[in-house]
Amino acid sequence: MTQHPESGEAERLLACYEALLERSTRMLAKAREEAWEALIEEESHYVQEVERLAREDQGQALDTAQRERKADLLERILEQDMEVRRHLVARRDELGELIGNSRRKRDLERAYRHPQSAVIEARKRFPEGTP
Repeated sequence: MTQHPESGEAERLLACYEALLERSTRMLAKAREEAWEALIEEESHYVQEVERLAREDQGQALDTAQRERKADLLERILEQDMEVRRHLVARRDELGELIGNSRRKRDLERAYRHPQSAVIEARKRFPEGTP
């Protein structure tokens, strides 16, 4: 079977998509583990890879089998991306709830702390033995 002159470039491009899928898989694992800092680290590399891949993908001719392989890789990447986003949204909601609870607690503490200066001690106002 003879290959097109661009076949090597096309295979290299598909290898980049496979590497992106591997990065996406690691990101999903970090999200499931709730390893948020590690997820952020993976995501920064992911964004760089996507940008590089977008430049390399422009005008790249692929045969039918290569297009199908690329489509399959993209579909899997997008599915994983959706699950990562679901985990992130859940985490955002959890943090929002914690922040809301913290604010309510702070507001309650402020509300009950400040009136202390208005409290009058009965001993000062009414000495002992006063009817």
